[in-house]
Amino acid sequence: MAFETLSELRVRYAETDQMGVVYHANYLVWCEIGRTDFIRRTGRSYADLEREGVMLAVSEASMRYHASARYDDPIQVFTSLSALGSRGMTFAYRIVRADTGSTLVSASTSLVCINREGRLCTLPADVRAWLEAAMQGDTRAIHGGPGTDA
Repeated sequence: MAFETLSELRVRYAETDQMGVVYHANYLVWCEIGRTDFIRRTGRSYADLEREGVMLAVSEASMRYHASARYDDPIQVFTSLSALGSRGMTFAYRIVRADTGSTLVSASTSLVCINREGRLCTLPADVRAWLEAAMQGDTRAIHGGPGTDA
C-alpha cells in the first residue's frame, strides 16, 4: 500500500480572486504544502535535504480542475509519491473540500535532483532508499530511517 499524507488548511481571503473563487495558481502552493508535509512525515525535511546538498526542483506540473473552492472552505490535500527514478520523482495530489469530500483538483508534480550549482544529478542512495520505503508504505523504514526521531 502506498503511503499518503493528509494536510489540512482553510482558504484564506488572499487566495481568492474578485469573484471569491480560489485563484488557480494557489492550488500549486497547496501541492507544495502537501509535498513538504509528506517529506517531513517520512522522516526528513526539505531543509535537511538541502543541508545534505540535495536540492529538488519542480520540472513539471499538471493540474485538473474539477470544482472551485471559496473563501474559508476547509481543504484537505492528500499527497503520495507516485514514481521514483535515479534523478527525480513524481508526487500525486488530490485536493478535496473537507466538509463534503468533493474533489477540487487532481494534480502531479515532477521534481529533479540538482546540485548546489543547479546541475542535474543523481539522488544519493540513502535518499532514494528512504523515498522507496515511503512510496511502498514501509512505515518501519520510514520512521526508523535516517533523520528521524524514532
